[in-house]
Amino acid sequence: MNKIYKNILLILFVPSVCQVSAQQQWQSKYVNIQKNGKLRYIPDQKGNVIPDFSRVGYHQGNKAIPEVKVVATLYATGDNDQQKIQAAIDELTKRTEDGNGIRGAILLKKGIYKIPESLKIGASGIVLRGEGEETKLVATGKGQKKTIVASGMGKPTEIAGSRIKITDKYVPVGATSFSIASAKDLKPGDQVMIYRPGTPNWIHDLKMDEIEAREGTVQWKAAAYGLEFERKIVAINGNRIEIDNPIVMALDDQYGGGEIYKYDFRGRIAEVGIENLLLESEYENDTDEDHGWDAISFNKIENAWVKGVVSKYFGFSCVNLGNLSKQVTVTACRSLSPKSQITGGRRYSFNNDGQLNLFTNCYASEGRHDYVTGAKTAGPNVFYNCTSENVKADIGPHQRWAVGTLYDNIITDGEINVQDRGNWGTGHGWAGVNQILWNCRASKVVVQSPYVSGVNYAIGVMATKYDGRLGGRPDGEWEGNNQKGLNPPSLYLKQWQDRKK
Repeated sequence: MNKIYKNILLILFVPSVCQVSAQQQWQSKYVNIQKNGKLRYIPDQKGNVIPDFSRVGYHQGNKAIPEVKVVATLYATGDNDQQKIQAAIDELTKRTEDGNGIRGAILLKKGIYKIPESLKIGASGIVLRGEGEETKLVATGKGQKKTIVASGMGKPTEIAGSRIKITDKYVPVGATSFSIASAKDLKPGDQVMIYRPGTPNWIHDLKMDEIEAREGTVQWKAAAYGLEFERKIVAINGNRIEIDNPIVMALDDQYGGGEIYKYDFRGRIAEVGIENLLLESEYENDTDEDHGWDAISFNKIENAWVKGVVSKYFGFSCVNLGNLSKQVTVTACRSLSPKSQITGGRRYSFNNDGQLNLFTNCYASEGRHDYVTGAKTAGPNVFYNCTSENVKADIGPHQRWAVGTLYDNIITDGEINVQDRGNWGTGHGWAGVNQILWNCRASKVVVQSPYVSGVNYAIGVMATKYDGRLGGRPDGEWEGNNQKGLNPPSLYLKQWQDRKK
């Protein structure tokens, strides 16, 4: 069994089962355990089911995060630390990748390294590793900087002539296969983009063209709400294709249906890891806005990881995954004591705008939106077994239609909210759809479902249910509110187990 997930199962899953065995266990009506021990998904009238979230994170959970061999060792001297580290990164870039796409690890021995600007990783196969909290990188000086940036170049490029119409009138949530006009130019292994267009009638039915206006409010426009989901073809049967990860928003003919197309993303990098570091930002006072902003920023990257990182005093995030980040695992990281004003655009401790990403076993303190997604975030994505304390706002999808996120065993002394945020920001509106809260614990929770195109779930949530910011919205699918003993205790882990059996 995959080493890292074996450890998660032993440490987290087994005690949870033992804990609930002494009390009355119950199962969800949406997904439950069959006699053969595997999950059964119960479809609604249209065939929608709770999706399988097990194929997220580094190599979709099929490979353990590797122990990369050290090829360069650096020591802190206080003399041009940033330049020395960057020179080592640049030198490692020249090294040939091995068969797994790895170049090697740079080990930063314990000490204090001053970083006045940004360390930049722009090539695959590079790992930056410390010796735990004794290796401290300090973001010095002024400016809202990113201390470690790992990013490739370019963007996904559609292959000309490859766009094909999806012919099913309705492809439900959770589906992994559908029919297309012609599969003659496709083969298993092809990377495809599933495109779900935004349409004026969809915006109108969501009522996102009538957000209560205030200064700066922008009504949603159809052209800005086309969604793109990265998938791989795993099988073809006639004109029916099977994909590696499920549909997380129904493709509905009345709202434009969907298309697929092949794409290239040659500038994207992979196999990059940041490990066992303490990152701190200098700051002048508790509301300072002119200092280190992101401890770690990833974008245009896939099959990468951040593990064992602690951040202190940054204004925005510990880890920030951009919208072109894919199959990244962030594990065992902590975001502590952010310094900024407590208002919008700050203290998003673990921010995810990408897809197929996994955040697990993380901790945040004094953040605003600790485990959060942004506009049009294309799932599936998972936040699992994460905790936050002393929170200043809420956890959950933040704005403008994030799609397909699982919040599994999230514990917070604040709120978890999935709702119509109305005219907050410049018109956040419906924050997300097909968002699942599973066995979470919070002070208060609101889960609303949008008028069309999907639902949101609160299953086994231990919290006070409340109406949220705007009343009169459809209620989400609530089940077992404040009822202990949900089985399985973790949906993500059980889905992963089922896939590995």
